[in-house]
Amino acid sequence: MKLHAGSKRNLTLVMDLYELTMAYNYFKQGNKDQYVYFDMYYRKNPDNGGYSIFAGLQQLIECIDHLHFSEGDIEYLRSLNKFDEEFFDYLRDFHFTGTIYAVKEGTPVFPNEPLVTIRAKFIEAQLIETLLLVTVNHQSLIATKANRIVKEAKGRPVMEFGARRAQGYDSATYGARAAYIGGVAGTATVSAGMMFNIPVVGTMAHSFVQSFDSEYEAFKTYALTYPDDCVLLVDTYDTLKSGVPNAIRIANEVLAPIGKKLKGIRLDSGDIAYLSKKARMMLDVAGLVDTKITASNSLDEYLIRSLLDQGAKIDSFGVGENLIVSKNSPVFGGVYKLVAIEKDNKIISKIKISENVEKITNPGYKKVYRLFENETGKAIGDVIAFHDEKITSDQDLTIYHQSNIWKFKTIFANTYTVEELQVPVFVDGKKVYPEYTLDEIREYSNIQKQRIWDEVFRLEYPHDYYVDLTKNLLDHKIKMLEEKRK
Repeated sequence: MKLHAGSKRNLTLVMDLYELTMAYNYFKQGNKDQYVYFDMYYRKNPDNGGYSIFAGLQQLIECIDHLHFSEGDIEYLRSLNKFDEEFFDYLRDFHFTGTIYAVKEGTPVFPNEPLVTIRAKFIEAQLIETLLLVTVNHQSLIATKANRIVKEAKGRPVMEFGARRAQGYDSATYGARAAYIGGVAGTATVSAGMMFNIPVVGTMAHSFVQSFDSEYEAFKTYALTYPDDCVLLVDTYDTLKSGVPNAIRIANEVLAPIGKKLKGIRLDSGDIAYLSKKARMMLDVAGLVDTKITASNSLDEYLIRSLLDQGAKIDSFGVGENLIVSKNSPVFGGVYKLVAIEKDNKIISKIKISENVEKITNPGYKKVYRLFENETGKAIGDVIAFHDEKITSDQDLTIYHQSNIWKFKTIFANTYTVEELQVPVFVDGKKVYPEYTLDEIREYSNIQKQRIWDEVFRLEYPHDYYVDLTKNLLDHKIKMLEEKRK
């Protein structure tokens, strides 16, 4: 699974300038080799939802594994007149030597819990910030949006049709990858099909139909070219008076005589609910009960739900712009925060304080546990603990809200099981995370979603999933807040 078909692109300079100016300061101050800890997390789910899907990890791993500054990179940085030659000598030998823990790709995740945790030398940790955020933020956003749409389709296949509306060709390709993790059945983006082995789908556009003297001739040509996979776009002129009748003629006059069937028709405009019902009736009367109806045309999870609530006779959906750019909620707000430094062989916690309570960070080197009910197998919630804290199911466990300290929940011994969410990705610069296939990631994601209560996945007013703190971490956070505000 490569970053770019046929080559490896050097993405090292995909960073904000201040990563380099801060790194240069660390270098000049002599603390470039000091070990520090950063957490990557996000504060709010897209679309005011109840969850997100963590995605982009495989690309992040490959980016970090191939980090290096080329002579061309250094020549450009020299032109900025901000760094000296000693720093450029350091950059020539730069590679990542730190340790990274991350949630497995495809995991359902929730606000304010560490998704990626980095222990690395100061400069190394700083220089990967932008690359980490742009990779994880983009694919997590699209995987989440895709999953919301797929859930509302109620088992009907959803295809990703959004490349032409994506924010660039990389967004189209990697967006299709993320959408597949989120549950779409296929993509129209051929580059994604080649790079990630995603099933590719697609038939014709209105221009194809218009290019012939008649709609019937367009359909006939296509049917003879693809008799085993014939899906006809029926709304170029008049769906019910022309498109569907001509599709029925093709099925009877062109395909049936050679032993083939009309696979489907596609509706791309008009009142989709009404047209699908009428088209279904016409197809059934003609004996084409196996011919499927696909709907497209600016669909999203809300419109799909509405169509099905109206009894629309739709077998599959093609979703474009509202998926590939997550149109209603186009930003995944992942952040990257310093949480600790090492000094004199001790880990010293760091905290960021804000007037906005939700922006106060959880200090220290941490890990995340997910708790599951023994009775149902469903997740109770997640708890953030110090990295050296061990939670076992043979003890009562009280977990505390991150800011409202009077809110807590006690889970009794032997009624729950515990799983650590983060796994090692790099250890001392060596990649240790397996390279899963996209289908393996997708299947893992499906299994993990089944372990979350359905109420978390509601479009409106979803259940507020617990992401709480251990008593030790909460007390430490309160103590640091009190000390900083003296």
